[in-house]
Amino acid sequence: MDLEWRDLAFHREIGSVIDALDGPHFWARLTRVLERHIEFDSWVALCFVRDAAPIVLAEQAMPDGKIDLMFQDYLAALYQLDPFYLTAFEAQESGFYTLADVAPDNFRMTEYYERYFKKNIVGDEVHFNVVIDRDHTMGFSLGKTSRYEEREIAMLTLYSPWVRALMQQRLRFEKFAVKAAPQEAREARATESVGPDPQARFGMLTDKSGRGALTTREIEVAMLSLSGFSSRAMAEKLSISFETVRAHRKHIYAKLGIGSQSELFALFYEPGKAGEAE
Repeated sequence: MDLEWRDLAFHREIGSVIDALDGPHFWARLTRVLERHIEFDSWVALCFVRDAAPIVLAEQAMPDGKIDLMFQDYLAALYQLDPFYLTAFEAQESGFYTLADVAPDNFRMTEYYERYFKKNIVGDEVHFNVVIDRDHTMGFSLGKTSRYEEREIAMLTLYSPWVRALMQQRLRFEKFAVKAAPQEAREARATESVGPDPQARFGMLTDKSGRGALTTREIEVAMLSLSGFSSRAMAEKLSISFETVRAHRKHIYAKLGIGSQSELFALFYEPGKAGEAE
């Protein structure tokens, strides 16, 4: 088989990533290999944890060396609305995922999209996922300020087997507790005055309003709504009628004393708004 110089260079680049498997520069090396062939603008490697904030394994440095405050918002609470985070535990399958694969039907109409995704990533995102166990999935995200072209998605799909194989091998060298108990994380958050857990957050708000606590199903509907599911998509996902979803949303708004999706997002995310519910 005849190989062109590009093929030889590509194999050499992959070899350099393999050499870096046990070192601190693995993720940066992997990123450099991919960016020679695919255009993207941001990247992050993390471990999704069920019912807890993701663990950052490595991330792209900010140009000015400062902390990415918007990404800190993501880690504080917004990850719960991230379609890639949600898919990691619904699908429970290693693979290559595009935003089109995982985003709910109304995703681009959500406050999450307008106030975080659109500003931080802008155009598009893809993920290479490796399932570790039921409660942990390693993800490698590539964000782009514009939509990925069909050719780029095809190339990334082609690269997916060896990228995920390298990620799988990298697991043994990552310094995080894979077996951390999600229940302990939930209990720790429940003791905080304002925590990211939706059950605790919405429970606190309805306690203050005196209108009665949201039911488990109402919290589920609220989170799906914030994530970008339309009423019809929620009805299909939850195997309930469209009218039942509408009734749940009406009860949610009444109990929280709000009248819009924007207010619901503010109550979920902005601590300062919590005391304004009446």
